[in-house]
Amino acid sequence: MLPIDAAAHSSRWRRRHPVDKAVLGLGLTVLAISLPAWPGAALVLVTAVTVLLGPAGVPARRLWRAWRVPLGFCVTGALPLLVRVGGPDGFVSAAPGGPAHAAGLLLRTSAASLGVLLFAFTTPMSDLLPRLVRAGVPAPVVDVALVTYRMSFLLLDSVRRIRDAQAARLGHTTRAAAWRSLGGLGATAFTRAFGRAARLQSGLAGRGYDGSLRVLVPEARVSGRFTAASLTLLGAVAALTFVLDSYGKGR
Repeated sequence: MLPIDAAAHSSRWRRRHPVDKAVLGLGLTVLAISLPAWPGAALVLVTAVTVLLGPAGVPARRLWRAWRVPLGFCVTGALPLLVRVGGPDGFVSAAPGGPAHAAGLLLRTSAASLGVLLFAFTTPMSDLLPRLVRAGVPAPVVDVALVTYRMSFLLLDSVRRIRDAQAARLGHTTRAAAWRSLGGLGATAFTRAFGRAARLQSGLAGRGYDGSLRVLVPEARVSGRFTAASLTLLGAVAALTFVLDSYGKGR
C-alpha cells in the first residue's frame, strides 16, 4: 500500500462522507485557481497546510513526501516564465515581469495541489469509487477503476519482490547486469499481471459475475455542520483575500 493510501485509511476523517471532504479540499483548490495569486493563493496554501497538519492529523513528514512530487512539477512549470525566447535582447533573455508571473503561478499550483492532497489524505479510493455509481458514473467504468486500483498494489508488491530477488543474486552490481535485471523485471511483471488478470476473470466467472461488482461501503452521512464549517472557512479565505487586496491597492 502506498503511504498516501495508508494515511487515508488511518485518517481522523476516514469515517466522514467523501462529499464533506470534497467540499473543503476541492473548494480550496478552486479558490487557489480563481483568487489572485497574492494574497489569495498564499492564504489558501497556509489554510490547507494548517488543516492537513491540524484537524486532519497528517504527519508533516508524510505530507512533505507526498507534496514534493507535485511541487517539483510546479517549479518546473514556473521556470520558463523567467525567460523569453527571441526579441530585441537576443535569442534568450529575461522576460519582463518574469519573476512576478513565475511566483504567481508557483503559488497557485502549489496551493491547488495541497487542496487535492487534503482530499486524498483523508479519503481512501475504496470509499470513493463505489459511491460514484450513485453520482451517475456507469457501473462498468467504476468496476474497472476499482479492480485496477486494487491490482496495482499487487503489481507493485510483485515488482518489489522481483527487485529484492535480483539484488540478492547480485543482479545490480554492474551497469550491464542492471540493464539485464531491468529487462527481466519488466518481462516478469508483465507475465504476472496477465496471469493475475486471467485468474481474476476465471474467479469472477465462477462466482456468477453479472457485470457489476458488489462491495461493502462504510456507512456515512453528509454532515451539514462539517459542510457549513467548510463553506464558512472558504468564504473567510475569499473575503480576507479581497480585503487585503483592496488594502494593498489603496496604498
